[in-house]
Amino acid sequence: MTDSLSQKLQNGKNIYGTCILSTSPIWSKAVGASGLDFVFIDTEHIPMDRAELTFLCQVYNAQKISPIVRIPSPDPYTACMVKDAGAVAVLAPYIESVEQIKQMVGATKYRPLKGERLQNVLNGKELLKLELKTYLENFNKGSLCLVNIESTAAVENLDALLDVPGLDGIVIGPHDLSVNMGLPEQYDRPDFEKTVGGIIRKARTKGVAVGIHFPADAERQIQWMKEGVNIILHSSDMFLFSQKLKEDMSLIKNAVGEKMTQGDSSDLAI
Repeated sequence: MTDSLSQKLQNGKNIYGTCILSTSPIWSKAVGASGLDFVFIDTEHIPMDRAELTFLCQVYNAQKISPIVRIPSPDPYTACMVKDAGAVAVLAPYIESVEQIKQMVGATKYRPLKGERLQNVLNGKELLKLELKTYLENFNKGSLCLVNIESTAAVENLDALLDVPGLDGIVIGPHDLSVNMGLPEQYDRPDFEKTVGGIIRKARTKGVAVGIHFPADAERQIQWMKEGVNIILHSSDMFLFSQKLKEDMSLIKNAVGEKMTQGDSSDLAI
């Protein structure tokens, strides 16, 4: 039996995945042959209803590939909903405060406990009795709480964010972070690289897993893995398909003396 995502991270292993946009069940067979540990399903930017999400989570769980689902906002009720759908991990976007992470921990580690009693537990006002504590630990076994670090405010508050009990990992959003820094998509700028490197080092020092998501460039993933990234979230099915198709069509057209038009080379990224 293969290790779960949480077991791999606890054992210091890397976990590998990609963003999946296709809702075709047949697609999961191709993905399953790619050596992935997880698929990233992004409900923040991709239109997807609850039934579609549940279907995808169940299909990939059946393939022994863990679904990591990003929710549209750091809302604990939405987080519980995607856990009900079959998500192994919940990723909350654009986190900047300790309170936001506490609520995500509550949804991923204490579900189905909610309301005033959950808030008392999260704020240290109540210690759970052994029977309920054991039940909740078993109920949420293997569940991961992940958050996006995507702003200078989050970077400035990073030490406090990383110290929230129950946080398993952070995923750097390079696009939003670069924009927030006033360096839009300038990923090779020394200031940007210094910031990303600092985030990675702080997180890994505190025992928190780290990922970063780029739509292309496997070299960038390797670069940041050498700095300590251990959640490897690489590209997306749409981008990889588009990239390979453009390469093949360019080769075919050039072979018969035709040129790629501007429309043929449009970028697809999320």
